[in-house]
Order: sequence, then structure tokens, then C-alpha cells
Amino acid sequence: MVSVVVAGGGTAGHTSPLIATVAALRVAEPGIQVSAIGTPKGLETTVVPAAGIDLDLVDPVPLPRKPSADLLRVPLRLRAAVAQARAILLARNADVLVGFGGYVSMPAYVAARRLGLPVIIHEQNAVPGLANKVAARFARRTLVSFPGTPLPGAEFIGMPLRPALVDLAERGRAAVRSEAASRLGLDPGHPTLLVSGGSQGARSINTAVTGARDALLAQGVQILHVLGPRNIQASDVEITDSASGARYVPVGFVDRMEDAYAAADLMLGRSGAGTVVETAVVGLPAILVPLPHGNGEQARNADPLVRAGSVVVIPDAELTAERLVAEVGSSIHDPARLASRARAGQHLMPATAARTLAAIVLDTVAESGVAVSHTPVHPSDDPGPKDDHGTA
Repeated sequence: MVSVVVAGGGTAGHTSPLIATVAALRVAEPGIQVSAIGTPKGLETTVVPAAGIDLDLVDPVPLPRKPSADLLRVPLRLRAAVAQARAILLARNADVLVGFGGYVSMPAYVAARRLGLPVIIHEQNAVPGLANKVAARFARRTLVSFPGTPLPGAEFIGMPLRPALVDLAERGRAAVRSEAASRLGLDPGHPTLLVSGGSQGARSINTAVTGARDALLAQGVQILHVLGPRNIQASDVEITDSASGARYVPVGFVDRMEDAYAAADLMLGRSGAGTVVETAVVGLPAILVPLPHGNGEQARNADPLVRAGSVVVIPDAELTAERLVAEVGSSIHDPARLASRARAGQHLMPATAARTLAAIVLDTVAESGVAVSHTPVHPSDDPGPKDDHGTA
């Protein structure tokens, strides 16, 4: 029996493609044994077991970006975590390790290499993380979500997505728009702006939308505003413009993000890898506001879609209510322009990355002499886990 161990966690950016890949593996190879390695501090402690995946934990080994006392402790911490990961791989009788980055991946990669196990990595961002930079030097296959990601031997396959999103891409948003809008309490007759700053929301985006709200409603633009569960207040209530009939609908989170994508005509959000790829795959044009912190990966994530003409990027410091009204107004009332942008994104980002990655994993195992059945994967074969972050 094939045994696959996956490693990754910390945020939804790592856990979402991990869970999607496991779902595809289970369809492609019925009876496969799949388990995950995570740390006690990551999102994986809740979403991975919720997806029906066994989870083993190792101690986290954060890598400080700047010289500090913590940096001196890294070797000892890493040695202990590698030993823990090695014990897990042996106990799980692993045939292959598939890593998605995050703190947990580094010790898992090192342990797998020492055991002689094939390592496959998937990098979600256009700017790779440290663990995947290291592992790319010895990985059997290095797979990436964005073309041009600077890793040795990188193969562009796209981002593994939940079956519900793949199904939406294949059916088309127009086919389910009315039904999706109804579930969200929206009017499918109004052009709709979806706003989401990610699972925790984004203050600058929320502030700009609040300032632009009345002007957009007056234009007949309906707004579904996903504020983030920590940001929604009692004062955030639905508003209907008396003249246009357009509504402002604030919510803390959305359980089925595919419904929000289907109901919307345009999205405003951060340019995390998940948001960028998901909106492109389902054909939803977007206005993206990269997070102004970190190592610049959010701006780089958006670059291919900017060049393709699918998205517009506004720097965080330039996102004002006035700029937002102008940008939304120039796009959302022009169906032909929106359709052109939608096609550009879909042509760039493949929807079938989970199937592709599952096939690569099973081929790698087969090359090692383990028998696999390799059943073709289709998203409708498996309902998949629920969205583990609620928003984009």
C-alpha cells in the first residue's frame, strides 16, 4: 500500500494546497495512506484533522530573518525537529515526502533526505520561502504555482485547489451566479463587487471600502464585504441605496468562497497566492492591493496576471476611497472588458494542479518500485474539504 507523507502549515497558504492535494491523491489511488506533519502552532492543527487527515507534530523551528539570540538556538532546535520528523516518516512507512513550505517543512525535508526518501516540493508564492529554496537543491521534483518562480528545476503546474473551485472553473461562474447570489442574500441583477482582505481582513482595504461605499451604491454597485471575523462590528449593518436599490452586505467570513466568486463581477483583495490563483482560475477579474510588508511576494504573485491584463494592482499606500471608486467604476459597468480580463486569467492559470501533483507523486512512488493503481482524478469524484480559511 502506498504511503505518502505531506508536510506544510502555519497559514492557509500552505494548508489549502496540501489538503487539496490529499483529496486528489485519495481519488487517484483508493486506499492510499496519507498523513501530514505539522507543528502545534499552525493552522494545520485544526484544518488538517477536519479534512480527515492524520496529523503528526514536530517542534516548530522558526528561522529569524535578522541576527539574534534566537538564531544561535536554531541548530539545536532543528536537530531535535529532524529527529522527530525522521521517527514519523519511519513510523508511517513513508514512500515519499511532499512538502508545501512553512516552518515544519525544513526538518521534514532534512529527515527525508537522510532516509533516502524521494522529496517533492510545491512552492505557492512567486518568491519562494527558505525551506523550499534549500530543498530544491535535492528534491526529485520542484513544482510551482507561478511561472518564473526562481527555484532550480522549477516546473510550473499551478496551485492545487479544492474540488469545489475546480468545478466552478469548469462549469463557469455564469451558470451558477443566480443560485450563488441567492445563498449569500445578494441580488444577481446588480453588478457585484466582492471585497476580502483574507482570513483576518485588511484594515486599509476595509477603510477604503467604507469611504467609497455610498458612491459605489449610488452607481448601482452591490458590495459583498468580507471584513474578517475579528473586524466586523455591531455597527457593520446592511445598507440599501434608496435610488439604485444596490445593497452593501458586510459579513465576517464566507464558508463557501466559491459562491462569493460566482456571485461577483469584480473582486478587491490582497494578492496572496491563494487569492491570485483562485480568482484567475474561476475567471473573476480583480483589483489587488499587495500587503506592504514581508519580502514582497504578494506584489510578485500578481505580476503574471498584470502582464496578462487580468488584474489591476494598487499599492497599499495609494488605496483611497476616491481611487477605489474610479477603478471599480471604470471596470464593473463594462461587461466586455470584464470578460476579456476573465479570459486572460483563466488562460494563464491551470485549474487542474491538484490532479497534476497527485499524478506526479504516484509516478514518483511507482519509480521507486511501489505498485500504484493511478486512477484518473476528476474534481466531481470527491467533494473535498471545506475551505479552511473562509475568505480568500
